[in-house]
Amino acid sequence: MPDPFLLKKTPLWNRRQLLKLGLAGIGVAGAALAAQQVAQTRQSTTKVRVPPLPNDASSSEGHGSSPMAMLRNFDYGTVKKENGRTIREFRIVAGNSTVQLNSAVSFVTWNFNGRVPGPTLRAREGDRVRIVFLNNGGHSHSMHFHGIHPAEADGVKPLRHGAATIYEFDAEPYGVHLYHCHTAPVTRHISKGLYGMFIVDPPQGRPPADEMVMIMGGYDINEDNKNELYAFNGMPHYYMHQPIPIYQNQLVRLYLLNMIEFDPAVTFHIHANFFRVYPTGMTLTPSYETDVITMGTAERHILEFAYPYTGKYMFHPHQDAIAETGCMGNFEVIAQA
Repeated sequence: MPDPFLLKKTPLWNRRQLLKLGLAGIGVAGAALAAQQVAQTRQSTTKVRVPPLPNDASSSEGHGSSPMAMLRNFDYGTVKKENGRTIREFRIVAGNSTVQLNSAVSFVTWNFNGRVPGPTLRAREGDRVRIVFLNNGGHSHSMHFHGIHPAEADGVKPLRHGAATIYEFDAEPYGVHLYHCHTAPVTRHISKGLYGMFIVDPPQGRPPADEMVMIMGGYDINEDNKNELYAFNGMPHYYMHQPIPIYQNQLVRLYLLNMIEFDPAVTFHIHANFFRVYPTGMTLTPSYETDVITMGTAERHILEFAYPYTGKYMFHPHQDAIAETGCMGNFEVIAQA
């Protein structure tokens, strides 16, 4: 079993040491890692059908991956066996990139692996998680994970530009969690884009479903500590113009996370339907059913639903000002052939 206090004993690495270890080139994804992720994603959806994605689903949109591709993309890491235990190793780089939020506004993001939100990391309860983190962002950054872990792996110590470290802990408890930079001022680092989802699956898994991730974020474009634009998965209005295809009568499992800073709470609503709520994803049975839910910053849940009728249906916060400035989308429900 790896040392639970590995972080304390691991020195910060310089670029020369990283090159020797073959880690300096870690970026959005390596070919081998990408192939493994695709295989595992297919494995998890063998009993459900996922509609073909629109042609632009693989386009970068200026931040590493399109919001359509982000929906169903899960990073399962590189799987290793050490002393009989499963190790999931993830390689994360903090950096900067410019995103064109609309025709008039570009925004310099601080991000993980070149995208906002960062990659959706996924493990099974009991796996050992190893995060190899390189800060290439020009500012001090860190990675703080929600969940249960030793203080040495809590990610609250700032890491200077050009340095690297390892966070290592057991994946527990199962549920929908998150990670984000915890360097002060934390609100600024999160609002600039340094956040992502961390899913820990229960040992027995969950029933088959069309699984997707949706993270709500805000953009303070003039640094007045107020959001002028909002987005699902990084890009304002994206799913309004490019609806998410889902199949009629097929279960959708939506992993929903609110990472909007500066607004104390936000709602999420779907049209013409209800969803079952699994609070924080830490239960295998739904707690209640509704068509609108209220969440504070960093709150997250699993929502499950299926649409009985074909057609186009909106989803959005029920605060119109937030919906109208970017957090608006559509599901396109299509009949199964």
